[in-house]
Amino acid sequence: MDFELCLRADRGDDLAGREWMVTNGLGGYASGTLDGKCSRRHDGILVAALGAPHGRTVMLDRLDETVRLPGGRSFALFDALAEFRLESGLPVWRFERSGLVLERRLVLPYRQNTVHLHYRRLAGGGKATLEMVPWFHMRSHDGQVDQPMREPMTVAAEAGRLEVRMGDYPPLHLALDGPDSRVLLHKGEFAEAFYPVEAFRDYLSRGPLWSPGRLEVDLDDTGGGDRAALVASTESWIVAGALGTDEAFDAERERRRRLVARAHPALRDGAAAQLVLAADAFLFTPQGRPALHAQARARGDDIASVIAGYPWFNDWGRDTMISLEGLTLVTGRPEEAKWILRTFAQYVRDGLIPDNIPDGEAEGVYHACDATLWFFHAVDRYVAATGDRETLDLIRPKLVEVVEHYRRGTRFNIGVDPTDGLVCAGMGLPYHMMLTWMDSDTPRHGKPVEINALWYNALCLTARWLADAGDAAGAAQAAADAARCRESFNRRFWNPATGFLFDLVDGESGGDPACRSNQILALSLPHPVLAEDKWAAVVQAVENRLLTPYGLRSLSPDAPDYRTGYVGDLHSRDHAYHRGTVWAWLIGPFIDAWLKVHPGDPAGARALLGGFVPHLAEFCVGTIAEVFDGDAPHAPRGCTAQAWSVAEVLRAWARTAG
Repeated sequence: MDFELCLRADRGDDLAGREWMVTNGLGGYASGTLDGKCSRRHDGILVAALGAPHGRTVMLDRLDETVRLPGGRSFALFDALAEFRLESGLPVWRFERSGLVLERRLVLPYRQNTVHLHYRRLAGGGKATLEMVPWFHMRSHDGQVDQPMREPMTVAAEAGRLEVRMGDYPPLHLALDGPDSRVLLHKGEFAEAFYPVEAFRDYLSRGPLWSPGRLEVDLDDTGGGDRAALVASTESWIVAGALGTDEAFDAERERRRRLVARAHPALRDGAAAQLVLAADAFLFTPQGRPALHAQARARGDDIASVIAGYPWFNDWGRDTMISLEGLTLVTGRPEEAKWILRTFAQYVRDGLIPDNIPDGEAEGVYHACDATLWFFHAVDRYVAATGDRETLDLIRPKLVEVVEHYRRGTRFNIGVDPTDGLVCAGMGLPYHMMLTWMDSDTPRHGKPVEINALWYNALCLTARWLADAGDAAGAAQAAADAARCRESFNRRFWNPATGFLFDLVDGESGGDPACRSNQILALSLPHPVLAEDKWAAVVQAVENRLLTPYGLRSLSPDAPDYRTGYVGDLHSRDHAYHRGTVWAWLIGPFIDAWLKVHPGDPAGARALLGGFVPHLAEFCVGTIAEVFDGDAPHAPRGCTAQAWSVAEVLRAWARTAG
């Protein structure tokens, strides 16, 4: 089952430049660098999903860990880092110094805001003392690091346990388990934290930390004295202590074994199995939405959603719908797919699903014209995989409502142009109102190519679903709209001067002839809007100009506005985001399109995924980044772990199994 990922200092592997992450099924997580540092403001030993009003919160920022040996010798634990590996996707560190060999493991029990750190002495004689200094700055995980500490800061200690409070946050419980352990408090110590990735990204990078004391445990080579554990939790003492550390690890390993066992047969070993475990990180039960929970449970439902990317994204409608097939259906988790679709159906407003739902809040933010059209695609993939007509019947009225709103026009000037049957969006709105997935400094007001590909696909699906439900008139209207859209699309979007599709027509500055990745959706979707005689030309143009080992560039390098890398301050990154930056998720649609042109060559399609295997050992190990630089060597950037990146590679992997 395990993907063999082991990095060793004695092989020259860069243990300082890579990151790790573990999640808990609630949106909470633990993360940091392999060498024991917090490089981002989002990092922490425990980042708890607290729900409203706090959202995800850094509860325990970091630990300073020191080993003391007989004779007064001591060393910082991570100065002795020799190896890092993943076991069942969980991080394991190995330390070697002065004949002493220690191992450190970390796990977050599923659906608990609890973290277990387990230490084990593997070799070396005599007594060693492990000293841990916990550092706190309780704040939103995406909040600025320089904000003042919330008063009051209090700590209570009893029998190896600590309860730390800061401001109005819930208390953090810490328990140290070992045969000879102790808690040593002082009046409190302050220090300054530095987050180098924030400095690199042009954000505030220095802020305060506070520690109330230290915890110590002796590790020796006598019976039972070679192990110790630290538990930190925002749960009650009863919940946090319901599983001992060994039990917590055993339970999580077994849960992960079952995840891999239920996945598509092509995904049960090697790198693909690791991606199945990576996919699990994004599926979560949202906290802080009590009304939604109550409504769902009254119907006998549950709620579920998808974290778009760690460490800073929440659940986004577009990302959720694109990711649904890869995260849930090819991984054998259709029940969660059902809850996700039913959850988002409750969020439909004026024919739109939310672009995103802010952390710790219950209401969505609506400013996307494509998210709802991806909803149709996700429902279709779910029903095709499960045959669940009950869920389709439940959601169908919402989907018909969406079609009606697009026909007559809805928010943000989104609507069908009666002159040609194509969807137009955003005309006349301010520049900053960006409605497509290219939503950062790339407004594309007008008729974008992928919006109309998605609209055609949605109309074809609506026609079939209404016919199956006995609504012949509604089905005929949807089919007629689809036929008109297809005719106009092929007449308006094909550019004979370039031999590929316009990215935009009828924009505020006319059409956009640039070679962009969006056009691949015109033939990759189940109902392709592009005429078949143009498929090969589009695939060839995208392959020649946009394809990389990590997905598709968002803009061709021969475009005047192309940017080579996603670097610099926020403005520079925003400007580069969709001007050449490589997006991993687009490898899925490209492989769908490529197989339509080369249907007899799944092995050739599988080869297009080869670059992602070595990537699993870099950046955030065991998962796939959000984006990569446009120019080689295509350094990974953005979110360290992105849902649709993992989902689309998984889906394409299963599809190309042969």
